[in-house]
Amino acid sequence: MFDGKVVLVTGAGSGMGRESALRFAAGGARVIAADLRAEAAQEVAAEIGDATTPLEMDVSSRDSVFAGVASVLEGHGGIDVVVNNAGMVSLGSAAELDEAEWDRVIDVNLKGVYLVSKAAWPSLAQRGGNIVNLASINAYMGMEGNIAYCTSKAGVVMLTKCMALDGARDGIRVNCVCPGWIETPLTDGYFETLPDPEAARAEVAKSTPMGRMGRPSDIAEAIAYLASDGSEWVTGTALLADGGILSGVWNGG
Repeated sequence: MFDGKVVLVTGAGSGMGRESALRFAAGGARVIAADLRAEAAQEVAAEIGDATTPLEMDVSSRDSVFAGVASVLEGHGGIDVVVNNAGMVSLGSAAELDEAEWDRVIDVNLKGVYLVSKAAWPSLAQRGGNIVNLASINAYMGMEGNIAYCTSKAGVVMLTKCMALDGARDGIRVNCVCPGWIETPLTDGYFETLPDPEAARAEVAKSTPMGRMGRPSDIAEAIAYLASDGSEWVTGTALLADGGILSGVWNGG
């Protein structure tokens, strides 16, 4: 499906990023596994093998992003797909959250999407490539004590739509996936802040119409679809992959 394609995945060291890197490699792509943690990127590269290249990248830093993309272009001649997966959570309400933490979440989750897309844009335009961004159901559904994350993900949805309109002129498709509750280290960290993590997990599964939390592979498949030729008439969309959470009121089952 992706034979000969060069795919840059940010936040590839764990969770949905890792599964996406594995999925693209299995489809024949050359994967650039980028992560803030160099060792995590190297571990994914070692797992995949010769089909991938590790890359240390801080998506919130213009210098890091542009240097990283330049190295990919030098080593591989271009980029066909960008998966903007890198993200973070910092809990707190508007009254509680430190301003520096607000800035950090916005810089990683929203500005990072802009920076990586900007750096890769000329190559994507040359090759008729596409971008898949990771948003969240929290782009549409607020969450108590999680103001920065929810706001950043709402911004990713609108950024996706605006970039899709700009990309239509350059032959670039831009879409995003909005996951629900997914079993990832990021989610694990959130549950660990709660008084009873296991009870919270059980409640999340019960409140999801499909009866379970999502797996990283569920999201990797959605990303692969949006990056594939099978979705060539799809751009500017926010694909919900949430087990039915946003479909309406669910009384449990």
